Amino acid sequence: MGVMIEGVKIKRLKVIPDERGFLMEMLRDDDEFFQKFGQVYLTVAYPNVTKGWHFHKRQTDHFVCVKGMLKVVLYDGRDNSPTKGVVNEFFMGEQNPILLVIPNLVLHGMKGIGVEPAYLINVPTEHYIYAEPDEFRVHPHDNDIPYKWERQDG
Repeated sequence: MGVMIEGVKIKRLKVIPDERGFLMEMLRDDDEFFQKFGQVYLTVAYPNVTKGWHFHKRQTDHFVCVKGMLKVVLYDGRDNSPTKGVVNEFFMGEQNPILLVIPNLVLHGMKGIGVEPAYLINVPTEHYIYAEPDEFRVHPHDNDIPYKWERQDG
């Protein structure tokens, strides 16, 4: 993977199967990186659809893809960060059950990969304020971020 962006963390998720189905814990209040609870929401990315880029000034995100597969990409554009300019790419979902911690001010986006919609659950540290959203967008393709969303065949 190379250099991990400062403040980004990965938690490998344990899947516990039995004859009834399976259980997978995602985020616990005793995880070393847990800060606080804001809300829980589901977002869905259709195959080959890119959602991003955006960042938050206050909230930290906790992403878990529970169905399908996603490519989640992070870019550190923070001026005071030791990893400024670093891009991290994660393939997460049914084939790689992880929780991804995305710090505030780190640009992030996702792309549905595979043949079915990908379901992402996020547990951000802040709830969404409709009158004053903590969400700042950058065009997914027309920007200065050193990343292209196209699939890398070969």
